[in-house]
Amino acid sequence: MDDLTQLRVTIEQHIAILTMDSPPVNALTRVLNDEITLALDRISELDEVRVAVLTGAGKVFCAGADLKGRAENIKGPGDMPAHSRRTRECFHAIRECAKPVIAAINGAALGSGLAMVASADVLIASEKASLGLPEVDVGLLGGCRHAMRLFGHSRLRRMMLTGYRVSGEELYRLGIVEACTASDELMPAAMELAATIASKSPVSTRMGKHTLNTIEDMSLRDGYRYEQDMTALIGKTEDAKEAQAAFREKRPPVFKGC
Repeated sequence: MDDLTQLRVTIEQHIAILTMDSPPVNALTRVLNDEITLALDRISELDEVRVAVLTGAGKVFCAGADLKGRAENIKGPGDMPAHSRRTRECFHAIRECAKPVIAAINGAALGSGLAMVASADVLIASEKASLGLPEVDVGLLGGCRHAMRLFGHSRLRRMMLTGYRVSGEELYRLGIVEACTASDELMPAAMELAATIASKSPVSTRMGKHTLNTIEDMSLRDGYRYEQDMTALIGKTEDAKEAQAAFREKRPPVFKGC
């Protein structure tokens, strides 16, 4: 993906590493926004990728919306709806990526950055990470609905009304992230987790993520019925047959993704 300028993408051992690189604080510029969407759409259709890790270069994950660029992009009728559409599609691209996405939160993830984190499948943070909604200080809103997937009523409203930031250690205490590591241990921990996911059947993880996304807003009865239907479909795949054969034969499975 050499055509990207503010997002670095490397692929190794079935793992795509997406590093936001928009100095100085990885603000969500129009370019970065569109490149994240493009990269994840491509990853959805790359058989060589089974899982993605999203992180930020430097000391910040993503400081939120690019306010300077916002003023440059919103000048006339129709500009605001177009800007809003591009932004929300970036978050949906993370959630709807066919492959699981791990957010490796290396520093502050604010506003739009928080929305990215909340759109990912599995979260891991460094001790320097934090999540926040600072828009109250610049007369805006942003990311609150996404934050509802992570935080309870009182905490979310405190964050929105005061700009309070939740630290990596507190995120771990609240059960929002899987671990809170030292800064230099974040990516190794994220890669270890990614390697575990990549070792599973890619058809199972792909269909499993799709199922979870679909049933998230369903009732218990409808959601579990849908999950049962998807289980029946997964069970007919070659990977499922291979997994069962490997279990019987007490050997590692060899998955083909079909």
